[in-house]
Parts: sequence; structure tokens; C-alpha cells
Amino acid sequence: MRVLPIVCAGLLAQAAAGQSAKQPAAGDAEASLRDGTVAQEHGDLKTAIADFRRALALKPDLVQARANLGAALAAAGQMDAAIEEDGRVLEISPQNEAVRMNLAMAYYRTGNLNQARLEFEKLHALHPADLNTAILLGYTYNKLRREADAAALLAPLEPGREDDFDFEYVYAYALIGSGKQDAGLPRMEKLAKAKNSAEAWLLAGSARFYRGEMQTARADLDAAVELNPKLPGLFTMAGQARYAMKDMPAATSAFQAALRADPTDFVANRDLGAMRLKEGDTANAKPLLELALQLHPTDPLTRLEMAKLDEQTGKYAEAAAILEALTRTDPNWLDAHWLLAAVYAELNRPEDGKHERALAHDIEIKQKAATPKKD
Repeated sequence: MRVLPIVCAGLLAQAAAGQSAKQPAAGDAEASLRDGTVAQEHGDLKTAIADFRRALALKPDLVQARANLGAALAAAGQMDAAIEEDGRVLEISPQNEAVRMNLAMAYYRTGNLNQARLEFEKLHALHPADLNTAILLGYTYNKLRREADAAALLAPLEPGREDDFDFEYVYAYALIGSGKQDAGLPRMEKLAKAKNSAEAWLLAGSARFYRGEMQTARADLDAAVELNPKLPGLFTMAGQARYAMKDMPAATSAFQAALRADPTDFVANRDLGAMRLKEGDTANAKPLLELALQLHPTDPLTRLEMAKLDEQTGKYAEAAAILEALTRTDPNWLDAHWLLAAVYAELNRPEDGKHERALAHDIEIKQKAATPKKD
């Protein structure tokens, strides 16, 4: 989405008017600018960059050469150099909106989102109704976890643009991320279906999963798998939805696919390890859970599964140490208390086991009382 500044004849004329004794050099500079522009238009970035630099060596204040150099550097992937050139142009010509857009995009592409945001905000302030700028600023807000700001920015621009994929995607994402899922999910699923977008199906399925709507989540995620099984994180999410629905063969298949794509996928290692452990397959559960713990040593669910593994393999003291730490951190963790009671029994600590069972019983009563009754 790099914006290439148009050669400004007036600016070149103004620069040429200031020449006297150095007129031949200025002419050579402008010739190099023209040659570079032709090379740039034909995709010969190496030649274009060399021509623009030659023009600037002859005439350092030739703004259009510097602007085009920034654009060519960015197109060649030399983002830091592009940012430097764009910044120098804007010091001289702060009203140059094309170069400011180039600078914003370069910051975005290098992951400097706060600087990108500042530049997009300046452009948006100048042209509040410009859709392209609003979408880019919305994407940046979303990346910065400022989805509510993105939603507020885009809401007034939606009428008449309900079928614009780029707009609806960033707006639906913002709505979902800012807690307005009832408004965001139908939009995301509508465009996912209309455009056969695996990314949109993944976002919708993930949101449905975290809402506990497992049937719909699985359908959305399966649609994404059918369209683009190589989408990062997709098989992990699909595995979680299938696991939650207790479809263990399908969940196993999904997690295995996730680990083939990325052997260090934390969730896939943890959840597939937990499944293997539940099946009593401690030999295959062990390396999965150990890697998950190595990846995230403080994750409570992984530590609970390791305690279960220790309990099943006779390492009762190790299991007790993990569970005691977990129950100190979360005194209301029912599963941890019940398992600790069983471990204390194996360690011949009947009083401690009795105490844990009593705690677990009390927690269970409180949780049942706090659960809303179904009509």
C-alpha cells in the first residue's frame, strides 16, 4: 500500500529557478530524477535508488528525488532507510501528505505501531472522511489493543459500505475486540461467507469459542480449515473447539496438525498432553507436557497437568509440591484441592487429605450456589 508521490512540476521549477552558476549540475540532477522515476515505474528499484541518490548528491534540496527515494527504498524492503528519507522530506515539506502516508506505512510495516498511529492520526485529522486512511488507522488501533477507539472511529463511516470487505473486516474486528460481539460476530461471519475468507472465519470461530458457543465455533473454524489449513494458529483453535465438545479423535487430529506446523505450539502441546494423560498414556503425555511447561513455566493449567502426570507415575511428593503452590495462588481451585487430597492419601497424610476434602466440599457447595438456575 506504498503511496508513490507524483512529481511536482512547480516544486522542480522553483528549485531550478534558484540555480545560477550551478545550472548544469541542477540539470543533471533533474535528469537523474527523471531516469529514476522511469526505473521506479518499471520496477527496477536498484537503478531507481541509484538515480535518486545521484540526483541528491548533485542537488540535496531536490525534495521530489528524496520523496521518491523513500518510496523506492520502502518497496525494496529497506524500511529504516525509507523512514529516514521520508522524515527528511517532511522536515522541509510537512504538508506533503503522500510522503506522510509513506512514512506511516513504513512505521507500520516495521512494527513501530505508535509512530504509525501518530502519522495516520495526522492524516485522518486532515481528511476525516477518507476511507483508506480510516481503515489503516483502525487496523493500527486494533494492533495496539485499542479496539474501542477503532470502533468509534469507523462507526460513522459504515453506512453504505457494508459490502466493503476491508472496511467491514477491521470494523468487525474492532467490535469483537471491544466487547461488542453481538454486533461484530454477524458482520465477521457475513463477510467470511461472502469472501471465502479463512482469516475471517478464524476470528469469528475464536470469538465464538471464548463465548462458549462451541457448536458454532467449530463450524466456523472448520470452514477456515477447508479454505486455508496453513493459516497460523488455526488447527490449534480448531483442536480446542473439538476438545471442548469431547470429540477426542478430531481434537487429536487437529492438535497433531498444529504441532506438525509448529512443534513449539504451547496450547497444542499442553492440550494434547492433557488428552494423552486422560487416556492413561503417560509415556506420550510426558514430553508434550514437559515442553509446554518449558515454554510457559508459570501457566497454571500446565502445572496442574504436570501434577496429574506426577501422581499417575508415583511421584507423589512432586505432585504435592505443585498442587500446594497452585492452591495457595488460587484457593478456590476445586480440581487442585481434590487432586491434592488424593496425593496426600498416597503420601500417608490422612489429616491433610481430610482437610483438603473438606475445602473441596465447601468450594463445590459455594460454586453450585453461585451457578444460575436454568429455567
